Amino acid sequence: MSVDSSLSELREAIDELDSKLLTLFNERANLAKDVATVKLRDGASVDFYRPDREASVLRRVQEKNPGPLKDEDVARIYRELMSSCLAVEKPLTIAFLGPSGTFTQEAALKHFGHAVHTLEAATISDIFHEVDNGDAHYGVVPVENSTEGVINHTLDTFMNSSLQICGEVALRIHHHLLSTADSLADVKVVYSHQQSLAQCRQWLVVNLPSVEIIAVSSNAEAARLAHEEKGAAAIAGEIASDIYHLNKLASHIEDEPNNTTRFLVLGKQRVPASGDDKTSMMISTKNVAGALQAALAPFAYAGISLNKIESRPSRQGAWDYVFFVDIDGHQDDEKVAAVLQELQPNVNLLKVIGSYPRAVI
Repeated sequence: MSVDSSLSELREAIDELDSKLLTLFNERANLAKDVATVKLRDGASVDFYRPDREASVLRRVQEKNPGPLKDEDVARIYRELMSSCLAVEKPLTIAFLGPSGTFTQEAALKHFGHAVHTLEAATISDIFHEVDNGDAHYGVVPVENSTEGVINHTLDTFMNSSLQICGEVALRIHHHLLSTADSLADVKVVYSHQQSLAQCRQWLVVNLPSVEIIAVSSNAEAARLAHEEKGAAAIAGEIASDIYHLNKLASHIEDEPNNTTRFLVLGKQRVPASGDDKTSMMISTKNVAGALQAALAPFAYAGISLNKIESRPSRQGAWDYVFFVDIDGHQDDEKVAAVLQELQPNVNLLKVIGSYPRAVI
């Protein structure tokens, strides 16, 4: 249609296209119902949610995206569409670190879409428990932040868990100063989680140098307090602003503009390869010189990239450690499988805790 078309003609064209999209959306939902019928007919254990399939779809639509929509926006639209279609097959329950309004809830909704049920958990351990006992199909837990480092509690909980990592979420963290007050001059106290306070330290020094700063259990709890107390403000995310009806006195107050938190998706299923995967494992080496180097060398010889290595006390003895290692590739890939087989007899412990699709923007 010509750019010289009248406004009414353009609106009519949009309305016609919206009608076609609505029909196509529902056709997709009906196909999702048919998929569920086939899965149930075939029997055995049924995994309605397929992280590998979803990741492949999102990558494909981004690769085919001609614009002007950004790839990130296209992924968001399709994620919500897939979330709604999956809810037609089987609504999912996702456990997250509560209360409502946390970045963990935001990460869960980013990954699964808004058609899921969310279940608040008080601690990271509780999220593992909710998934393990079947009260939630999946859980989302924070594992590391780009400025503050690893979340030790998450790594420690894996040591005694049989759950698998089924996916990962990379969430850009934007902090806002939220309050019922109308201006910074009215703020007497600021609440937030200690990590968020650390991530906004310089902004607080410059903009609120004489205001009392108090660390609380979560940003959502901070938002609740800011809603209830006159003169109180919270450092929290967009979702907390909406839930607790707070004004944004300042936006994007994080000191590092690229501040990102990585979250892991927990489940019981082993995820097939998607074509762009990562594998996480726990390794405990023998207590001899060069043991860790010997354990990691086969990955280098095979040309497999190590993305991350973290050590945590094993709690089995003094100075005994478990290493958490992330590598490129899927455990079923020929090269990765060969290295894991070579490594097994040369370490005290080798436990793959998941192969899963790399986070899609």
